[in-house]
Amino acid sequence: MLTKVLIYSHEFAPQIGGVESYVWLLAEGLAGRLENAPQVTVATPTPAGGMDDKALPFRVVREPRLATLLQLILHTDLIHLVGPSLVPMFLGFLCGKVVTVEHHGYPPVCPNGLLVYEPDGTVCPGHFMAGRYHRCIRCNASDEGWVKSAFKLISAFPRRWLVKRACANICITHHVSRRLQLPRARVVYYGVGDFDAANRLDRNPDGSAPFCFAYVGRLVSLKGLPLLVDAAQRLKNEGFGFRLKFIGDGPERRSLEKLVEDRGLCGETVFTGSRKGQELERLMHGVNAVVMPSVWEETAGLAAIEQMMRGKLVIAANIGGLGEVVGEAGLLFPAGDAQALAACLKRALDSPDLTKQLGVKARQRALSMFRQDEMVKNHLLQWQALVGATRGVRLAA
Repeated sequence: MLTKVLIYSHEFAPQIGGVESYVWLLAEGLAGRLENAPQVTVATPTPAGGMDDKALPFRVVREPRLATLLQLILHTDLIHLVGPSLVPMFLGFLCGKVVTVEHHGYPPVCPNGLLVYEPDGTVCPGHFMAGRYHRCIRCNASDEGWVKSAFKLISAFPRRWLVKRACANICITHHVSRRLQLPRARVVYYGVGDFDAANRLDRNPDGSAPFCFAYVGRLVSLKGLPLLVDAAQRLKNEGFGFRLKFIGDGPERRSLEKLVEDRGLCGETVFTGSRKGQELERLMHGVNAVVMPSVWEETAGLAAIEQMMRGKLVIAANIGGLGEVVGEAGLLFPAGDAQALAACLKRALDSPDLTKQLGVKARQRALSMFRQDEMVKNHLLQWQALVGATRGVRLAA
């Protein structure tokens, strides 16, 4: 019987990101919302940073030493790794525990975990799996030097060997499953909480205000944000009126602000910084469509799922798991194509009825595929079946 679950994640609150949000939602759902749910402990190297973990409905062990981590593993029925972390994965197998690995990135097939070839930032064609290891070393050396790059490459071999022997490899989209090519792979989509009608202020934007596009997320190079600025400039040059919000923060903020200024878009554009909770809800009020112009193979796109749950039209690059998540409930364009993105923006501007229809369709899709309770139940069903079948005995063959 499954009574105790240890979730191990390198990333956790108070850090902000998709993985951090996922771990929180999974642990929260297990701890307080399901009958006969197991006890949950989250172990993470992320420091508390002033956060009060005692107020959480689940236990959190931060920055555990090796001995502490070993004790946690010995006293659990199942270890769920959020990403293929070598040490807890090895210890779990050594102790004969049921080990599941959830894949939010590409470390089993790429030493940098992103499938992005540096320094040019292009999608990697799969050098590691093809045995072109010199290309892997050259890629990572551009940022971290030759020694660290070689260490990353060497680490990739035991990591893939271990995940191939996990009791289950849980992938967050079918795209990730195809990319990783791992045995015992199962797909469980992200799940998010609902935004009830009382709090969804953004469902009926003011029709008298200019049409508003927004990007929500970290301001980093892989998100393709200069492409959005380029498309916005094309709209302005054609005489369209609109507003553009960048909701988030990151290392690319200054360069984006400079680009907006150079393109003459300061009057249409606002940078809000990172926001969450009620502040985010207020900022989203009046937003008609959310744009996600990623240029790398997004594994899923949690931000897209959240906006779909809000009933927003999502305009997204058809790349990786992002296109899979949005499906026919939004507008998709080829990644890196500013002209195609501009065409999608114009289509939304010219067809307010279509924008509303796709917003409704997006919410219906989110409710049917991406609910928090379904994500939690799917994990629990997988775990209970594994514990029942293996009784926590062995490495998978």
